[in-house]
Amino acid sequence: MRKPSQRLAFTLIELLVVIAIIAILIGLLLPAVQKVREAASRMKCSNNLKQIGIALHSYHDVNNRFPPGCISDSPPYGTGGNWGATWLVLVLPYIEQANLYRQFQFTGSSGWNNPDVNYTAANNVTLPMYRCPSTTLPPWGDSSPVPGTNVMRPTYVGLSGAVNGLIPGYTETRYNTPGSAAGCCSGGIAAGSGSLIPGSTPIQLTTIADGTSNTMLVSEQSDWLKTQNGSKVDWHSGRYGFILGWSTTATPPAVGNGGDLRTFAVTTVRYAINQKTGWANAPGDCANTGVCDNTGTNIPLNSAHTGGVNAVLADGSVRFVSDGVTIDTLARLATRDDGQTIPNF
Repeated sequence: MRKPSQRLAFTLIELLVVIAIIAILIGLLLPAVQKVREAASRMKCSNNLKQIGIALHSYHDVNNRFPPGCISDSPPYGTGGNWGATWLVLVLPYIEQANLYRQFQFTGSSGWNNPDVNYTAANNVTLPMYRCPSTTLPPWGDSSPVPGTNVMRPTYVGLSGAVNGLIPGYTETRYNTPGSAAGCCSGGIAAGSGSLIPGSTPIQLTTIADGTSNTMLVSEQSDWLKTQNGSKVDWHSGRYGFILGWSTTATPPAVGNGGDLRTFAVTTVRYAINQKTGWANAPGDCANTGVCDNTGTNIPLNSAHTGGVNAVLADGSVRFVSDGVTIDTLARLATRDDGQTIPNF
């Protein structure tokens, strides 16, 4: 009797069919994997902001006020004046970074012009809580006043208020008009109507008259913008790292119009969430739009998440704010005491 024939391998056609099926399955699974990964990153980003909210409230418990958004080295935050630190520096002891904070000095232009100690202390230090895991922005500041040092670039930004004219029936006066320079260093429109504001004016929970659940403290600037010629640019309020703050003790509008109104680590709401495209080509236009490379005070809130940004409110809760939120609602959220009702967001 003849033995039945045995197949020792796939035919070429069968092998090609198997490969095609595997390719289709990979094509179907890859978007799902990416969605799961982004969902995890968005949750981690939300948790970062939750911890930042706790740190800000802990600072308030100890000092009976929130930290200023950005300051000069002047009492009660330092001595000697000129460029000082940011809220990101002031809350370091409350995010388990007391050892780093104790190495910092605040004795005259410590934020940039006299920074050897601070920039050396922060060299190559990674603070994961200050960066959204979804971001693809560079991890280190564009440049450093101390050669050879790298200071981490944050992707979270404080809310210093909103420009006038965005909230119907409400007139905002606490802002300055920018200088005339398109690039460095007129900044844009800097407001003092939010909860993390430039200068040394203390903002207490009792000062937030609109209610802590209706006022934003911190949100995101964690994605690239695009200029009119299609170039991707990494413009945001933490361009030089998390240290550099503000050059005067005054709070808008007391600063005076014109001059250097760059407010690092905070932004003044002027545009919709995730308005990422169509900006003036480099170096941008500080004077007319407040969106520029060095550094605009009106760079919009933005993220790498689909559909909006994470934000921590003054009550410590974290919300995902849709980029479909109207600009007047966003301005109300950024203003601590406009006295108007905020619709669901």
